Amino acid sequence: MMPVNRRRFLAMALSFPAVASAAVNSPSQSGIPDLVETMLTRAHAPRHSNELWVLVDDRESTLSVFRGNALLERFAPISLGRAGAKTQRVRGDSVTPLGEFRINRFNYESQWRTFMAIDYPTPAHARMALESGIYSQTDYEDYFEYYRRYGHPSQNTALGGAIGIHGLGAADPDIHGRYNWTQGCVAVTNEQIDRLAELVGVGTRVVIR
Repeated sequence: MMPVNRRRFLAMALSFPAVASAAVNSPSQSGIPDLVETMLTRAHAPRHSNELWVLVDDRESTLSVFRGNALLERFAPISLGRAGAKTQRVRGDSVTPLGEFRINRFNYESQWRTFMAIDYPTPAHARMALESGIYSQTDYEDYFEYYRRYGHPSQNTALGGAIGIHGLGAADPDIHGRYNWTQGCVAVTNEQIDRLAELVGVGTRVVIR
């Protein structure tokens, strides 16, 4: 697992400072800016010409691997959460979180063949949760304290966790081809997850839009 160095952690913390009070409505209802949506407007551009990165497109139902702007592989159709994809999710709602992430762990013994965990919830998701009332001020501070201590976000908060990219395992390929069926993850076929595991690694940037 890739540790979070002091410089990166401070950058995250300073980018999303705590606010004195939280609103009770969602960002879209209360007029609070959607931080994740704003980040996504520029996330689809490579960080440098040789960057290996992944783009998951909800509208097109595709997962694409790029080297810079060059397309290396495209997998379709993919499956997302049964409740769709949104910038804000909460534990148990079967929503796939939109946003910009990094792969931070591989589990090759998963029931889904291979599981590539991503670093959800990100600081942007935590900030939105605070401003919409999903997180209390204490929850928000605990989020950053956990991240600072362990180098990855807690998976046991109101925002849920255990989000990643995985294969089908023993799941029905026919259902996969016709429906969004996951609890919030991005699913591809077993053959596709094997190929993806050959291309990406811990630290690879993943954009879900």
